[in-house]
Amino acid sequence: MADQIKIRPAEGKWTVRAGGAVLGESRSALEVTEGNRAPVIYFPAADVAMAFLDRTDTVTTCPYRGEARHYSIQTKSTVIEDAGYMYDAPVEGLSELKDHLAFYAEKATVART
Repeated sequence: MADQIKIRPAEGKWTVRAGGAVLGESRSALEVTEGNRAPVIYFPAADVAMAFLDRTDTVTTCPYRGEARHYSIQTKSTVIEDAGYMYDAPVEGLSELKDHLAFYAEKATVART
């Protein structure tokens, strides 16, 4: 299945928003597709306002990507639990994912701008 994961530069400028605020903008985002699933945009951590994210205790394991550490988003009025995730040590062949964050669509809005 790992050979079905495709990583390529995401064309254009991408923005992630949550709680009414822009958390990040990037022209260096990655588009990751797995099989016939919808693409997921991964933002370089350097392009995200990490001061608004808190690492949580949640860790999930994907046999094709590795262990994902999760992050909650602190907004003015609430905390959006486990809204994003990052692979600190992706499996061999997917090293491009290191230091990149993806966000769950139901918890943050990711759009090409």
